[in-house]
Amino acid sequence: MTQSSVHGEGTRSRVRPARVPGQRDGSHKEGSDAGDGGGGASDDGGSGSGGGPGGKGRRAGKHKVLRWSAMTLAVLILGTAGVGYLYYEHLNSNIQKGARSSGDSKARKTEPNAAGQTPLNILLIGSDSRNSDANVSLGGDRDNRGNPPLGDVQMLVHVSADRKSAAVVSIPRDTRVDIPKCTDPDTGEKFAATNAIINTSLARGGAGCTLATWQNLTGVYIDHWMTIDFAGVVKMADAIGGVEVCVNQNVWDRPLPGVSGGSGLKLTAGKHKVQGKQALQWLRTRHAFYSDLGRAKAQHMYMNSMIRTLKAQNVFTDAGRLTGLAEAATKSLTVSEELGTVKELYDLGMQLKSVPTDRITMTTIPTVVDPENANHLVTADADAEQMWTMLRDDIAFDDKGGAASKAPKATASATAPTDTAADPGEIGVLVQNGTRTATLAAAGGRAKAISQILADKGFTNAAADTSGSQSVEKTVVRYPSADLAGDAQLVAKSLGIPASSVKKSTDVSGVTVTVGADWREGTAYPKQEAPKAGQLPETADKVVGSDTGACMDVYAPYRW
Repeated sequence: MTQSSVHGEGTRSRVRPARVPGQRDGSHKEGSDAGDGGGGASDDGGSGSGGGPGGKGRRAGKHKVLRWSAMTLAVLILGTAGVGYLYYEHLNSNIQKGARSSGDSKARKTEPNAAGQTPLNILLIGSDSRNSDANVSLGGDRDNRGNPPLGDVQMLVHVSADRKSAAVVSIPRDTRVDIPKCTDPDTGEKFAATNAIINTSLARGGAGCTLATWQNLTGVYIDHWMTIDFAGVVKMADAIGGVEVCVNQNVWDRPLPGVSGGSGLKLTAGKHKVQGKQALQWLRTRHAFYSDLGRAKAQHMYMNSMIRTLKAQNVFTDAGRLTGLAEAATKSLTVSEELGTVKELYDLGMQLKSVPTDRITMTTIPTVVDPENANHLVTADADAEQMWTMLRDDIAFDDKGGAASKAPKATASATAPTDTAADPGEIGVLVQNGTRTATLAAAGGRAKAISQILADKGFTNAAADTSGSQSVEKTVVRYPSADLAGDAQLVAKSLGIPASSVKKSTDVSGVTVTVGADWREGTAYPKQEAPKAGQLPETADKVVGSDTGACMDVYAPYRW
């Protein structure tokens, strides 16, 4: 593209530039989440789950496990435990740690609300690691021993800024997403950016790469991650003493003609208390619960029941049991480095435990069949973006909080220009086409069309970026430094883009408009109505924490 060579720094008489991506040196900027990135690694494609989203024949015998239940239990335990100094140090030595982010991500923390509060976001990852005798014996498939682990269960826990509600969003393991360039923090191996199913991100730079993938997908800054493997799940299930689950019909998740594998779960209809290996079987069951989506719902039910169980127990009166719970919790988890002590986990637990169960909403991100591979999924654009918007704007997934459940209105200081805008003709603007989605190709000519609209409005130095399309759900105007904030806001106002979509970013070198999937056609920016509290899409398949009557239906071939 043509770009003015006049930079105009320190004066209003010259054009402020907007540079095409790729012209920068790519160096790491302070405050970003970018890893070292780089190429060198091939796109290995991941696990290859056999079968479609309906669950019939999908990578038979390769069932995985939800580990979030153990993680949440661990956090709640550590939020209530009081231990002596020596034992405290012993527990600290149990905890394994890793880098918070090892991937290329530019997400930024949410600004505090009027009370100075910010939301809390935690990514929970279940690893399918077979790199120990215990994990092989519990997870089967010993042929995969030594392979890089996959993150087959991934959930984002969002605790509201006022700590009065919590939302949980699962993504099915076979959902195809953009995975950024990542660097393994242990080996230094670099992995190029790729488009693949999300569970492979764990093998491309560890949990920090999975975190970066989620941040790019959702636009949500994630504070911490936690991981757990098969053996850890059993330890935690034993430590809590069992969790009540329910099935509407007799269930036996076993191999069938043409469909190998199965968790081995065998229960009669009704409620049962499961622990240890049987709890693991419940959390791994997929075929008998129709699909990966059904399995996620069963996992959510288990999680809610576990939280209710723990809240109802008075562990303070049983020192021996309290000790066992703390031991299991610290030995079962690997956490991001800023959570690497019992103190940090304790503080985190204190924030989580205050949320009442009737304000915990667990969901699965809406998905559709991947048009490129019937065995995989992609996020359902509009419904998924509605949920991501609610998380980004801290809008409660339930409607029980009244006015407090709504996102706080931006203060004047958050939206007012920090720099008086230049005349439109003096502002360099780069326009990018970000209309590509998981299911749709980029809308042709959008960057050129919007740059022409800007030129007609007097922004004669607006130019289209011809370096290729991107994938951005919502149109955004970015600027690199405070002196260009006023210019960016003037550009947004001229196009009818809301001030909330104007963002400071070190990923651009001038005012940059990225036209998102929300503006695939037309010359006027579509009016956007913010979701209201409780306004989840019907496809979210929500489960509320206080629902004691939740019960799973069993797919007919797996009844007995």
